[in-house]
Amino acid sequence: MQLPPGIIEKLLLSILVGGAIGVEREYRSKSAGFRTLTLICLGSALFTIFSELIGVGNNPDRIASNIATGIGFVGAGVIFKGDFGVNGITTAAMIWVTAALGMGIGAGYGWVAVIACFLILLMLYVFTLLENQIDRVNQMRNYRIASEFKEETMERFEKCFRVHHLTYKRGREVKEGDSITGEWFVRGSKKNHLAFINEILHDPEVKRFEY
Repeated sequence: MQLPPGIIEKLLLSILVGGAIGVEREYRSKSAGFRTLTLICLGSALFTIFSELIGVGNNPDRIASNIATGIGFVGAGVIFKGDFGVNGITTAAMIWVTAALGMGIGAGYGWVAVIACFLILLMLYVFTLLENQIDRVNQMRNYRIASEFKEETMERFEKCFRVHHLTYKRGREVKEGDSITGEWFVRGSKKNHLAFINEILHDPEVKRFEY
């Protein structure tokens, strides 16, 4: 059986494009990395190609139209709730857009997919630099401090937050015997967080410190 022209080139291009995005995600140790995104791009290209071949006539897009729906289940698997909100949304979005690139390649718009891939990688690089800069100025941390129970224990640590210009929200408090453990969600600059951590690490009354 003779293959329609251009199919092999499309498959190879989908592997290259998906692999390029996958390498970036793998480098950042994300749950959807090199192999996952390469397979997603290749699979989307295959579905689009098969849709055109099998659905010749009135419905050439009947298979490809379900890619967006199906890829949503894969994306949902990498989203989870963390300490400070929902994590994995960017990775889920990368799965979604990689599938779109594969569809574009399968439909014959290879150059569009290549240009879009370049823009995506550039955006991820630039946005990472911006995020790092923002993180220096404002970052959120979760602190858990255990110390000997006293009447003013929690207030003493909160005073320390204020001294280091950190804003906080008190979380759970757990008392066990003569010890009490407090939890705080704290926001502030990286410099101020480090100053607070250094002070707590040298506090003789602190029994356990998680940060």
